[in-house]
Amino acid sequence: MALPRVLLLIPPLTQLNTPYPSTAHLTGFLRSRGYETAQADLGLEMILRLFSRPGLVQAFQRIKSAGRSWRGEVQQILALEDAYLATIEPVIVFLQGQDPMLAPHLARPGFLPEGPRFATRNHQGNGRATSPSDQARHRATLYIEDLTDLLHETVAPHLFLNRYAEQITQSTSSFDDIEQALAQPLSLTDELLLDALWPHIDRTTPDLVGLTIPFPGNLFGALRIAQALKMRQPHIRVVLGGGYVNTELRRLEDPRLFNYVDYVALDDGERPFLCLLDHLAGGRPNTLLRRTFLLADGKVVFRDGSTEPDLSMQELGTPTYTGLPLNRYLSILDSLNPMHRLWSEGHWNKLTVAHGCYWKQCTFCDVGLNYIARYEMTPTEVLVERIEALIQETGQRGFHFVDEAAPPAALKALALRLLEKRLTISWWGNIRFEEAFSPDLARLLAASGCIALTAGLEAASDRLLERMKKGITVDQTARVAAAFRQAGILLHAYLMYGCPGETIADTVDSLERVRQLFANDLLQSAFWHKFTATAHSPIGLHPASEGLTILGPAFGGFAENDLRHADPTVTCPAWLGEGLRAALLNYIEQAGLSLPVQRWFSQAVKTPRVARTWVKTAIAVPPISRLTAERRCVWIGSRPLVTALGATRSRVILPTRVEDFSLTLSPRHASWLVSLLHQSTPAPRRTAHEYPRLAEAREDFPVSGTRGFDRFSHTRAWQTIRRAGLLLV
Repeated sequence: MALPRVLLLIPPLTQLNTPYPSTAHLTGFLRSRGYETAQADLGLEMILRLFSRPGLVQAFQRIKSAGRSWRGEVQQILALEDAYLATIEPVIVFLQGQDPMLAPHLARPGFLPEGPRFATRNHQGNGRATSPSDQARHRATLYIEDLTDLLHETVAPHLFLNRYAEQITQSTSSFDDIEQALAQPLSLTDELLLDALWPHIDRTTPDLVGLTIPFPGNLFGALRIAQALKMRQPHIRVVLGGGYVNTELRRLEDPRLFNYVDYVALDDGERPFLCLLDHLAGGRPNTLLRRTFLLADGKVVFRDGSTEPDLSMQELGTPTYTGLPLNRYLSILDSLNPMHRLWSEGHWNKLTVAHGCYWKQCTFCDVGLNYIARYEMTPTEVLVERIEALIQETGQRGFHFVDEAAPPAALKALALRLLEKRLTISWWGNIRFEEAFSPDLARLLAASGCIALTAGLEAASDRLLERMKKGITVDQTARVAAAFRQAGILLHAYLMYGCPGETIADTVDSLERVRQLFANDLLQSAFWHKFTATAHSPIGLHPASEGLTILGPAFGGFAENDLRHADPTVTCPAWLGEGLRAALLNYIEQAGLSLPVQRWFSQAVKTPRVARTWVKTAIAVPPISRLTAERRCVWIGSRPLVTALGATRSRVILPTRVEDFSLTLSPRHASWLVSLLHQSTPAPRRTAHEYPRLAEAREDFPVSGTRGFDRFSHTRAWQTIRRAGLLLV
């Protein structure tokens, strides 16, 4: 029997600027195993069909024929129908990067129709110099957001720019609401979604369609696709997978889901897919599938009889974006904040430095689930090979490492290999605020192309961080942030409020610390969300240990993740979150940083207990000196130049790409330094073990052995060498 053909689909809606990486990774893997595999982003295609002249003509006709009296803001946009129809296609082409010369036209008032979103434009980019291109993209984004608001309120209630029908998934412990929504007539965007589906089905004639559901805002779109497939081509098998499935559907019992799909696979998809394809080809019974739900005799059963191990990071192959037209994605600009805009601007090739989390102790996190618990680093050489392959395929040198928490050791190895191979990329990723991220390691990462990092600060309170077993302190976080900032690396922090045991005073203290981090340019972006106990976290599994009582929802056979809880020690009114969000919206635009934090709240709160000099005091503490034997020397500057100044002195010039550093040494010390820097320079075929240890440099130091070096390490000359680019990592 021929091998089954596979079509992997991204349902609406994740990001408009770059594909969600799951299908690219799985497509690359399945093709490496000989399976004919295609992929498509139906979310993008739906949006492009909608935001076109024909799509808007259809939308405006439906709005006007609805026979309703719309509110004033809707009427305002309807009155500008002709202007929107005339401008929509130039705007989309510009946001796709295909006609940059439109920027001066789009940037100036008078060309684009201005709806309600433009009323906020003066609050964006406060204090930031903007180019005509940025101004144009920001105005084009406001224009698209105005249209999205219009369509959401009128004929496309499921539409948001980064999610689809998420309101339907607010209460999904039971399948009832989803089934009712699927029974409703197709909305305009539903119709456009299915119009995008059928050409891919006709072209690829798949035996199996895989739908990735990374977030709740992808579930309804995926089921609309599955519903249509079952109605028109019921012979095609449909499988669901992805982050939402892995966290929410682990106790799946409701057979009604299987009116739309045939299989639901958990956790990493490679092994379950191989087993499923083998099953469809007649090579194994369904009892030997891997982590897969299916329907048997009218009941949902879970099959995990396969004895084959999960694939290692080395075996996964290289992702491919073939089938995902990168030149058609939209680079929107909803904020001029340089860190915040990374999520919505440009294409990023996505890879993983390590699977899972090396810490896996945080009480709020799903530390027992596969995506966290199974920790494995990708071999550095394999990772670099994949980077080179993706550059060759996409022509893009931007990389986003989508780890749960990239380990410092792996990032150090990656940075060295990139420098050794003279491989130029721009990259960012997610980390923990580990003290291992020293100023020297931060500089090494920056030299290798790191431009930004994200990390979880969670509650900016030592008492709460210790309680949640985060393994960091607020002072440590400030010092790590300072190290990255000194290296020119942007930083985003994830934050929570309403954590177990957190008081309003704790929250106000946290906001004050965050304010100081922003005010000192140690954070450039952040996001604050309300704590929610989740079913698979230590808190969710053992709520009594945190003093919590779980109130529901009662499991109704479908999804289980977010839990309502009562905490007798916590007061978490709605105005608290509103104040935190208002503060952050201003901070990321460099506004309101000198205001007392109490002013952000609509209710009276006490003055924070945090000294207004907290962050400056914290970062003034020098990093712990670790001139230990295992530290290796890495030189990120250029080749030194030595000029004799008579018989006893030499001038050493240490060139860097930004400036030259000069120092005067004895000829013997100059020779020692030049030799050390040569041995410490990243070069092809140099392994990590070939970089000289600090202990070796001390031993080789001329005059008085190691004690002579210890004295030298306190001189201005040594400080200059270090500042010029001699790193100890």
